[in-house]
Amino acid sequence: MSTATPSAYELRRLMTDQLTAAGSLHSERWIAAFSSVPRHLFVPKFTVRSEGSLHAYDQADPMWLAAAYRDTSLLTQFDATGVATSSSTRPSLMARMLEALDVVDGDKVLEIGVGTGYNAALLAHRLGDDRVVSLDVDPDLVSLARDRLGRSDHMPTVIVGDGLDGCDEHAPYDRLLATCGVGRIPDAWREQVRPGGVIVANVGYGITRLTIDRDHRAEGRFLPELAAFMAARPDTSTLSATPQQLTDLTTTYTGSSREISLPIGLGAEIAQFLPSLAHPTVKTIVLKNDSGREMRCLWEPRTESWARITPLDVRTAQLDHQGPRDLWAELEPLLTHWVSAGRPSVDRYGLSVDTDGAHTLWLDEPANEVGSLPASE
Repeated sequence: MSTATPSAYELRRLMTDQLTAAGSLHSERWIAAFSSVPRHLFVPKFTVRSEGSLHAYDQADPMWLAAAYRDTSLLTQFDATGVATSSSTRPSLMARMLEALDVVDGDKVLEIGVGTGYNAALLAHRLGDDRVVSLDVDPDLVSLARDRLGRSDHMPTVIVGDGLDGCDEHAPYDRLLATCGVGRIPDAWREQVRPGGVIVANVGYGITRLTIDRDHRAEGRFLPELAAFMAARPDTSTLSATPQQLTDLTTTYTGSSREISLPIGLGAEIAQFLPSLAHPTVKTIVLKNDSGREMRCLWEPRTESWARITPLDVRTAQLDHQGPRDLWAELEPLLTHWVSAGRPSVDRYGLSVDTDGAHTLWLDEPANEVGSLPASE
């Protein structure tokens, strides 16, 4: 006896039920949006990364429709180096970020990074087409998103432009949602969101929810979950560093060496989160040496500084580094502070962004400063 293939409607409802049961969705209006907006219309072809390999799907694949409604990120565009530059975000993360916006009827939202257009469609379903502006630097993505939004019966304002500049033409906004990664919150975002408004954005490996005060300072906590969106690009010619380039830099050249103490295991979540804030321009990859031992490699392209950290046991590691910056020496105090503070969870950390663009990391409350974060180059 054959089992009928689930329809797009059934898959969409199943996905929504799963997101609700997991706590990613909880408000009635967002549940209705996820139940109504067809994700598959926005991803006619995509690639999924699983267990270190890539699998490409298109509409000729019998598993395409089911794959489109899995709780996973779908890669939809790659640059000339083969690095992904656009995707449809994992629905559970998308739901948590949309819920964190805490929108009410009549709110106007600026979305930075249109991607496939699916997230803009969810926003438009919840608030109305005329209350959503979505911006992307890539004119091809904007064109495709407009077409797919139209086919889903949603027509928010979708504009080509540098997302780091925001969109002053339609400001002010009640909410700003960034679906691309940034090292620091741009001044334009703070200035274009009204006092009392909210910014939800991926900063480093964290998702921060910031409230704008009357002087256009921004302040708020990080959400519990870590994430790393594709970095915001100033233009479509920007190419990402490839793993091979980073491998060549950190394995071919030699520099200074010393043995170091490790405050924590470098594979821990917090060892990704805190360094991503302290080092907004540093690229990180994990490799294995000839002995099968894992190495964590850091590279700062502007100064061509790099560090290779090879654990010797749970408490010590071999550090090889080169360049004007000692990247490990910059990171170690932040990790040591985390240990001395009682190993707090990510959502106990917060961020303050002043009117001059200065970023300050704090723990539990703004008065309890962990330290100023260096400007993003």
